[in-house]
Amino acid sequence: MGAEPGEALQLSILIASHRTRDRTVACLRSIYEQTRDSRFEVIVVDNGSADGTVEAISRDFPNVDVIPLDDNVGYARAINLAASRARGEFLVLLNPDTVVLERALDRLREFGSGHAGHGLYGGRTLRPDGTLDPRSCWAAPSWWSLTCFGLGLSTAFPSSSIFNPESLGRWPRDSVREVGVITGSLCLIPRSVWNELGGFDPVYFMYGEDVDLAHRAAKLGYRPIVTPDATIVHEVGASSSTALDKSLLLMRGKATFLRRNWRGIPRTWGLTMLLAGVALRAVLCRAGFAAQRELGWPILWRRRREWIGGYPPPGPLNETREVPLERSHVDAR
Repeated sequence: MGAEPGEALQLSILIASHRTRDRTVACLRSIYEQTRDSRFEVIVVDNGSADGTVEAISRDFPNVDVIPLDDNVGYARAINLAASRARGEFLVLLNPDTVVLERALDRLREFGSGHAGHGLYGGRTLRPDGTLDPRSCWAAPSWWSLTCFGLGLSTAFPSSSIFNPESLGRWPRDSVREVGVITGSLCLIPRSVWNELGGFDPVYFMYGEDVDLAHRAAKLGYRPIVTPDATIVHEVGASSSTALDKSLLLMRGKATFLRRNWRGIPRTWGLTMLLAGVALRAVLCRAGFAAQRELGWPILWRRRREWIGGYPPPGPLNETREVPLERSHVDAR
């Protein structure tokens, strides 16, 4: 249920949009249809879409707080801005290309209230065809997971909890379980915990900010946890125009995380394994492995200097940062 002005709120639902007008409208519709037992507000930060997103939301959902920006400032800073306006006891990070199913946000709030102390709470994500999307949560990066990537083991054994540990093996996300990372497609956080963590690190333009947040939460003793009772549909990658765009940003996010959170030999080893893993897959592509060629690994290797240094420091919120891609082809999430 929505809330009247001045009424105590249980949920503040935060969305960062960029050129996803129709999907964002569908997402908002599902929120209002499926959130029945929680008093909530919705805050949407639009990253300079210029596709009618702001107008469509204002027309169809007048109770939504829309913050229009002139430029795409990235996902982390957009969500931080939305959080600064939030009044709810819990914050819900939700992607604009998602659809809420079967009271998912109500159930996630109830789960978070009943499992105090974990800090970050996630649910279960499905693809549009109804199959499981395991990318709702991950294990935290480790020297072993990066070694497996560098040696190609995570690709050779993608379902192995030993050789692809970040994937969490074959677990179908159908049980309550503590995990290392909960992605920003659906994540509930008590506002007190968000404030304690200081929100997302604004250096991340897109990808990696959720890993960084979970890492900092773990250092404070929080243990992220997920429940299968909160389920959404997520059109993964809908806001990235090409697989290569997404891969470049993912690699830059990984490099940024290592540079900002690891030190000494572990950091050097981790960055070396990132380079080694991309180089190995590029060689396999050139050798004629079609599945690898589709991911653009040779291009990632050729452009390694663009991502291995991580993201540059962010400027003022109204300043557009240069990223190593055509900005007109990169969306906020």
